Amino acid sequence: MTLQRGLYFLAGVLLLIGFVTLGLLVDDRPPPVDVALADAFRGQYTRPAGQVAELITNVLGPVLPFALGAVLVVIAWRRRDLTVLCVKLAVVLLLCRLTSLIAKPLFYRERPREFPDLSYPSGHVVAVACTGFVAVLLCAWTRPRLTRLAITIAVAATVAGALCRVVLGVHWLTDTAGSVLAVGGVGLISATGLGLLPRPGDPA
Repeated sequence: MTLQRGLYFLAGVLLLIGFVTLGLLVDDRPPPVDVALADAFRGQYTRPAGQVAELITNVLGPVLPFALGAVLVVIAWRRRDLTVLCVKLAVVLLLCRLTSLIAKPLFYRERPREFPDLSYPSGHVVAVACTGFVAVLLCAWTRPRLTRLAITIAVAATVAGALCRVVLGVHWLTDTAGSVLAVGGVGLISATGLGLLPRPGDPA
């Protein structure tokens, strides 16, 4: 393993450790920042701000990985030279998306208000973050000049998605932070293992 690959892998491991540690710390009792934000947005889900957040979160949510998966299928079909790349990206997308499904039963955390399913991590934020992560990788390999723009859009979408879930009162702030840690950890580890990081030609 080269030094760069080792650093990417180590970063992924550290993010996963951070994810697990945060989950254990907030599992029993929400920290003050969670309580303060939950109180600040209490009842907003029935008001205009909540209605807007609901519309946004319907887009910035579980539908995104499916949409990107469809895009990868189309690219692989039309560009046979990119088939292997698309398959690898699809594997990373799937592994990242599974983090919320696998982790939620491990952290039996209740939501800020009565709502189905468990709270940590946020499945919606995981969906946005993993879509953004894989979209950045796709740009890095096929359209390097668009990588910075892809990173900016991915970060903005993830932050917006997280804010909407907090405004709606269905997630604590730390749920959304844990989602980013989980996706970052699994994403870096799997992308490194599949040879997607670092890209050929990246500075040593």
